[in-house]
Amino acid sequence: MIKLIIGFIILAAAALYLLSKGGSNLDMGGEKHGVETTAPPATSASAPKP
Repeated sequence: MIKLIIGFIILAAAALYLLSKGGSNLDMGGEKHGVETTAPPATSASAPKP
């Protein structure tokens, strides 16, 4: 039981460390739908070669 608690504490500390190193540009909002999203770059459709 104590190994489980120690393992959880180590995992939580590692997660907090990585989140703190992410900086201010880290977005935990999930999927975005709507105006605030950026559209993928448009590709020009070329005619298929025969």
